[in-house]
Amino acid sequence: MPRFKYTALAEGGEEVNGEVESISEAAARGMLLRRNLEVTDIAQARRKFSELEITSERVPPTEIMHFSRQLGAFVRAGIPIADGLDAIADSTGSKRWREIIQTMREEIASGVPFSEALEPHAEVLPPYYLGIVRSAELTGRLDDALEQLSDYMERDFETRSKIKSALTYPMVVLALAVVVVIILTAYVLPKFADFFDSLDAQLPLSTRILISFADFSKTYWWIYPIIIGLLVGLVAWFWKGEKGRRVRDRMMLRLPLVRDIVQFAVVERLCRILGAMSEAAVPLPDAMTAAMRGANNTVYEDGLQAAQERMLEGEGLAAPVDDTGLFPHAAVQMMRVGEDTGTLEHQLKNAANFYARELDYRLKRLTTLFEPAVILFMGLIVGFVAVALVQAMYGIYNAPSVKGI
Repeated sequence: MPRFKYTALAEGGEEVNGEVESISEAAARGMLLRRNLEVTDIAQARRKFSELEITSERVPPTEIMHFSRQLGAFVRAGIPIADGLDAIADSTGSKRWREIIQTMREEIASGVPFSEALEPHAEVLPPYYLGIVRSAELTGRLDDALEQLSDYMERDFETRSKIKSALTYPMVVLALAVVVVIILTAYVLPKFADFFDSLDAQLPLSTRILISFADFSKTYWWIYPIIIGLLVGLVAWFWKGEKGRRVRDRMMLRLPLVRDIVQFAVVERLCRILGAMSEAAVPLPDAMTAAMRGANNTVYEDGLQAAQERMLEGEGLAAPVDDTGLFPHAAVQMMRVGEDTGTLEHQLKNAANFYARELDYRLKRLTTLFEPAVILFMGLIVGFVAVALVQAMYGIYNAPSVKGI
């Protein structure tokens, strides 16, 4: 926990210097104020090298999800937020999130609203979280908003888990195929090559290709770590770099089998966020800002920028969204019906649920196609090696050394 050096005035007017351990500067000030010390200067003390953190601990989304549900229950039961935060901090499993909760508790105890206490920690929260909490505080529906946030985060977590589980088995099979190729190239083929050379056998083309590949791998093995490093760097560029993300998102929306899955995942997330924020009485343009951040897709972010400008001019949601060409017709139609009947948040939830089911179906279908493709790829590699070796065995019978026996 950080330490803060302070200079303060005691009740008698005498100057007091010292250090105090606290979660944040605001919490440290509050602690000193309760000691009847008037702080004149305070700054965080420099940490020793052994106390430095190389990377900040990540807060798991499940922790924020459980926090929202538990705090919503406390607020609904009439328990003060500060007391609820005390109880939740004791049960959380993330050290960083526990420190954040304790910091918020100190600030709320000193009279800071809940949304303002959350604001300094926005980097660990979903992009739509603060907007919903602010609107809920104004409308007096904080308990409902926290419950909605928890439900949405749970559904989003389930969707991401489905995508990961759908890709796990094919990735394991693909990794096994790579391991098999490495073993054959590094250990099996060199022994067969020495054996064939000793017999002076005329080898078929497939076997010569295989042995040449083994020799190349043995001599130039250092090329493979370079290739792997370049691939890792390319993947990191695709996922972290701004230009890489744009190329990745455009490419994913053009691939035949992946395009629908990406579109349905983004549309489901956008409709879910817009529905939750509309129910929390967040203005539509502000809700769209949070939804764009939560979309995690640069193509949709760029396309919805123009739609948001038209929303600010009072054109509603359905028409500007339809003109982007990024949303399926069914989603736009549900938005239009919601606007015409005054049930926009309900229709957005219906659209989110519909595309969540469609996403689940498309994922299962992709897995059904992907698994045989990976197994076939592995079979072709192993089969090519087996056929090359068997052909070589037959070729040995025609070798001069064998005929002379």
